[in-house]
Amino acid sequence: MAKSSGLNTRRALARATAAALTAALVATGASTAVAADGPTPTATRPHVEVKPTDSSKFGSTALPGDAQINPVFGVDGQGDLWGYLPDFEGGLDSRFLAGSYWETTRAVTQVDHNADSESDGLWQVTVDGQLYYGAWNSEDHLFVGNGWKIYNQLFSPANVGGAAADDLLARDGSGVLWLYLGYGNGKLTQRYKVGSGWNAYTHITGKGDLTGDGKDDIVAKDKSGVLWLYKGTGNYKAPFSSRARVGGGWNTYNNIVSVGDIDIDGITDLVARNKSGALYLYKGTGNGSAPFSSPVKIGSGGWNSYRLMF
Repeated sequence: MAKSSGLNTRRALARATAAALTAALVATGASTAVAADGPTPTATRPHVEVKPTDSSKFGSTALPGDAQINPVFGVDGQGDLWGYLPDFEGGLDSRFLAGSYWETTRAVTQVDHNADSESDGLWQVTVDGQLYYGAWNSEDHLFVGNGWKIYNQLFSPANVGGAAADDLLARDGSGVLWLYLGYGNGKLTQRYKVGSGWNAYTHITGKGDLTGDGKDDIVAKDKSGVLWLYKGTGNYKAPFSSRARVGGGWNTYNNIVSVGDIDIDGITDLVARNKSGALYLYKGTGNGSAPFSSPVKIGSGGWNSYRLMF
């Protein structure tokens, strides 16, 4: 595991608590957020607990306060929600049915409000452009706002604004990237313009620190298949430094997603789905000049069945 002052700081903040991973998802969006008189999306909550003494057992070095450890979720064409937990061996465990009635969900992203290394709930955009927040295992859904149909990409990159809570990034149809700061309760501030020209990218994602400096970063894949790293600054007025090239050949993938740490080493990772439906893990290194290790195949096929992954 790469050592850094950022990781050590996060560990120090969390050592007082027991090391636990709660993998969870809850349906969000009240009935008004789905088709008229339609069913509300549902979900289950599996639970996995990992104690600090188990780190050697699983060959892992992550501690609470490091990169977020979240399941990977996928929504299929029938509106069913499936989840995959980390298997503590560098891959994902067998899928479980997490819920149903997700047909009218347009975008979903996991969010951590209290920097405890796991998501607390999710933001969900409906097909009619309403944004809701729902905490895990709660049937109460917070209406955040209308007008989100203007965005064609939306995800929580963890904390890029400088506060403790996760934030939200959204790209509009003209290619402008906007930052919404999270209050830590599902609500968001007004939006702040990050910059223009982001329609050059087919995918933008991130969920934590990739460079080992304690600030959360994002990556973006352009139309020619080059992946670019945007280092976080921790300043919401200018949240990213100039881009740095990671590498080419990424057009073999039709989706890239980061949910946090998959191999449980304390560093954020990336998963990529190729055109035949296989899934690959790019393990984070914590080194900004080479942020990912060589890809490892963690899913032999079937991942193209998901229209949404988060």
